Order: sequence, then C-alpha cells, then structure tokens
Amino acid sequence: MKGKEWRKSTKEKSLARAKDVAEDWYLELCAKDRFGELHTGKTFAEAAKKFEEEYEAITRGRRSPKWVQGHKDRIRLHLLPFFGKKTVTQITSGMVQEYRVHRMTEPEPVDPPEDKTKKDAGGKGKAKKKAEPKPRPWKPPARNTIHNEVVTLSMVLKTAQRHGWLENLPDLSDPYRRQSKIERRPWFTPNEYKQLYTATRDNAAKPKTKRYKWHAEQLHDFVLLGVPPVSWTVKGLGIPVSFGRSFRS
Repeated sequence: MKGKEWRKSTKEKSLARAKDVAEDWYLELCAKDRFGELHTGKTFAEAAKKFEEEYEAITRGRRSPKWVQGHKDRIRLHLLPFFGKKTVTQITSGMVQEYRVHRMTEPEPVDPPEDKTKKDAGGKGKAKKKAEPKPRPWKPPARNTIHNEVVTLSMVLKTAQRHGWLENLPDLSDPYRRQSKIERRPWFTPNEYKQLYTATRDNAAKPKTKRYKWHAEQLHDFVLLGVPPVSWTVKGLGIPVSFGRSFRS
C-alpha cells in the first residue's frame, strides 16, 4: 500500500484468529488511506540519525565535541522517545506544542518494585534491607532547556528538508513566550516624568551630601534639557548617555 510494505504482529496463536486480526488491520489501513491519515516517509528517528552523521562530520574542528554531544543527548533522552516513530511529515506546530506541555508536566509516579527479601522458612530472622535513596523531587526544566531541545528538533527537520523528506518546516516558535529582551526602552508617561524632575529638583535644592550639590544640579538640568555633561562619562556616575537621551515624556 502506497509503495510500502506494512507489517504488524497479530500476537495470536490461532490461525483463524490471526486472519481476523490481519483483516481488521488491513481495513483500518484502507480507511486511513482514504481519509489521508496514512502517513508514509522517513521517520524522525531516521532523520535524527542522518543529522548526527552530517553535523559531527561537517562541524569537526569548528564545534567542540561537547557541543556536538549536547545535540546527541537531547535527541536520545527527550526527542526520540516522543517523536521517534512518527514520520517527519507528521510533526506539526501543534505536535511541537504538545511536546512542550509534555516536558513541563510532572510524570506520574512509578510504583517501587516489590521487596523480595522476605523471611525464609528455615532462616534466622529477617534479611537486612538496604537503605534506598530518596527520589529527588521533580522540577520542571528551565525555559532555556526546552528552547535548546526545540533548536535541536529544528536542525533535524531542516536535515529532512534538505534531503527531500519534508516539504515545509512547521512553525516551531513558542506562542506564549514573553519577549526576553526589550528592544526599545519605554518612554516616561507625563506623570512619571513629572515625578522624576520633581525628585531631581528637590535633590538639587537640598542634597543629602553637600559635596554632591553640583552633581545633583547637573542631573536636574539633564532631566530637563537632555544634554549630559562630559564629566558624567569620565567620572562614571552610572547614567549612560544613550539611556539618558531616550528620556521622553
């Protein structure tokens, strides 16, 4: 079907029962094919293997082995368990968002194995139990950790695209991520600007230390006129010119 051999174990010992399971599975494949839900092509695991081979060879001498190993570890520990069996065409923006939710959700606790150290019938008392270390409490991964995993995922999908296994890359951006950098400093509102020049005016009139009176007056003039004296940058008073000149009301 679709130029690919499909194989699945019926897990049945009876031949008649195995035929029924195989027939049901075949009809299910036909239904998926009719509705466009039968995905074929390279899996994410195959694309990840190809990426590791190419990345390590091409970046040799330009990237440290630790950097390359970081990508391999993220693929092995986190990406392959979630995306491994899926074809690269199945990976959509929604699935990537599901991956983020999966990583930020605390896994269900696993029941500890049964203690097999029981009292023997003819033994001499109970066997000593080894002190088991307490499991560490679960902590959600840092935002930067998940970001690095998505970057590795993007590199694997780009590898698949270069080889013709994927036509278009999905949108991998985080829809709820806040802007980490402020590209432009916000302006003062009229009330904030009034509060600022009132405070600098009072400080210039009555400074806490008399020897800083001239500096206080220069600061007040700068807030009003926007022209800093050169001595500020020389003496390092802590107000860069680029910041001060962005004061607006």
